[in-house]
Amino acid sequence: MRFNVAIEQDEAGYYVAEVPAIPGCLSQGKTHKEAIANIKEAIEGWLEVMEAKQSYDPARPVEVFV
Repeated sequence: MRFNVAIEQDEAGYYVAEVPAIPGCLSQGKTHKEAIANIKEAIEGWLEVMEAKQSYDPARPVEVFV
């Protein structure tokens, strides 16, 4: 899966990463590289929690139109 990640540097110098497509999926790091590694871990954790709530059936695709 691919997700767009927005990364901004805050006033304290930390890099804050957010995944707009996944509400509440945020992380940070002291460096840009660390923020990317941390947001990958956050995405994996978020997906694991959602998988535990309802299993994914690839035979049942879902289409969304905006």
